[in-house]
Amino acid sequence: MNQPEEEQPDVTKLADQLRDADLDYKFAQLFTHSGGFFNYCADESEALQTLNQIIKIEQINDVFCWDQDLRNFLDVIKTPYSPELTEQNDAAFITCEYLIAFDGRIMLSHNNILHYHSSRLPSKIIIMANVSQIANNLNEAMMKVKRAGNLKNLTSISGSQSKLDTPNKDNTKLFLLLLED
Repeated sequence: MNQPEEEQPDVTKLADQLRDADLDYKFAQLFTHSGGFFNYCADESEALQTLNQIIKIEQINDVFCWDQDLRNFLDVIKTPYSPELTEQNDAAFITCEYLIAFDGRIMLSHNNILHYHSSRLPSKIIIMANVSQIANNLNEAMMKVKRAGNLKNLTSISGSQSKLDTPNKDNTKLFLLLLED
């Protein structure tokens, strides 16, 4: 059984082995290696089915979701949500800024989680992203964020090795629905 101390070099080793791989493949491998649940979706219909499965399997009853486009998905599958983060939320359904292929991490900003600190997010986080949001590395993602002027409350998360400062961070489940653009 791997100890947490051994996992970081292991990710670095895997990243090195995947150096010449396509960005989407590299991201998916490193994201799942760090404990995330990766779901490729060819279109919105498939994303809707996958989202519905996750909500059923994980027994999610109340979702923090403030993004109107994402709330439309929840309306279709009749899942209760609140636009403000509350104690009742057992999951968050959010977007992200970028997916970092270099280490399988996901970059978030105030655009994704409002004014909330990432440590306040529920233990189950479902993220919807597009293939075009995959950046080669953190520097590339930061340059794109800077150009767009979104430099507020940046943070990053990955699989179960989440860097979130939550009391239950070992139990954080991170699901990614990656949509083809």
